[in-house]
Amino acid sequence: MTLDPVHVDGIASLARQVRQTVETSDQGAAAETVWANFLDPLYDTHGGEILAPMGEQRRRMVDIEDAALTEPPYPTQHGLDSGTINPTTFKNGLVIDVAQAAMSATPSDVELHRGRTIIMAVHSNDATIAFDGDWQGLDHGYGRRRVLDAPKVDRFEQRVVHALALYLAESEHALLNADAVEDLFILDGPLYPTGLLRWADRDTELAELLDESDEPKTVVGNYVELVERFVDRDVPLVGFIKNSSTKALTRGVRKRTNAPWVNDTAFFRRVLERRDEDGELLTDALTCTNWFRSRAGTDGVMAADGDALGIERSLDPELYEVTFFVCYDPRSDLVFRVEAPYAFTSDEERRERLTRQILHDVAARKGPPLAVAKADELASIDREGGERLTRRIEQAFDTDREKEYNDTRWGAADEVF
Repeated sequence: MTLDPVHVDGIASLARQVRQTVETSDQGAAAETVWANFLDPLYDTHGGEILAPMGEQRRRMVDIEDAALTEPPYPTQHGLDSGTINPTTFKNGLVIDVAQAAMSATPSDVELHRGRTIIMAVHSNDATIAFDGDWQGLDHGYGRRRVLDAPKVDRFEQRVVHALALYLAESEHALLNADAVEDLFILDGPLYPTGLLRWADRDTELAELLDESDEPKTVVGNYVELVERFVDRDVPLVGFIKNSSTKALTRGVRKRTNAPWVNDTAFFRRVLERRDEDGELLTDALTCTNWFRSRAGTDGVMAADGDALGIERSLDPELYEVTFFVCYDPRSDLVFRVEAPYAFTSDEERRERLTRQILHDVAARKGPPLAVAKADELASIDREGGERLTRRIEQAFDTDREKEYNDTRWGAADEVF
């Protein structure tokens, strides 16, 4: 049954009431106060530095047309992404997720684009069976695949298989094809597997799994090795985050002063948006921050004084630290976070080149760099493809997925083939 007009009007009235309350709080002023007084540097409650500007803390802007027409500093780019079918529970007790990773090149490289790394992560609470398998070839040698036996958990099975499949496929494909990158490598997403590293904050069982199990350490170790490979080749590696949900800065600020925004993205949007005298958003220029060195939240795992989950690091530990800057595109009202290891941003000139490259790409495309967009397209598994693959897995298992009432209610399982 749908809402009647009278119900819609009543809800809208509640929204106006909430708006009147919210408007009494000047969130823009709060953001300006934090920007001016709390980030140079930002300390935790124990006095430890968790965020610090690299060079001068400042906001910058560049005319969008000028940025788009400027010759980019890096003539070639490679991007990488991983997509999954989303975790699925089957009636035989298995929980699985399947991920495929692909690398893109700009200019295009059809041979490279064809390559795939495919991981099927499988969870079972049956202690008598195991699934780990060796790598197998695929598509006449252009791809490879394997099964990963996910560690046993009593809860969060879907979260575990999803993170392990996604990040293992991505990191393995990146390592396999690292030597193909000539000028700049852009991961579609964070520099390190934050979705996995957040286990430490989510639940005791997940924290113990992260600390004690080999599989998560293998995944994180791949990203450590990836940084080392690119540092050794002196080719910069960055992560382009389209939808950052981190709250590390916000939480740090909230312990000291008012922080009314929901996450760090909302804070940076307030800091970077430009408005005219009438309050209208100005859309003629991209804006961005300086680079920051971060040990906040999951970034602390890879800090110089962090334990990196006990993974051996061959370089100076500070070279692995996460640094980032934030870019705002007013045309789409989107905030992008760009990360890179300290190894590539300690030099001011290289920081400037990376900034100019990203601003050029965002200005020209009104969104992520072309290499990222192409990698996303290559690796993504759409709903129809995911459903078809799940049906094939059901046939291979000779069983069905477990369904809930909402699958029927919302048509999630009603695909026609």
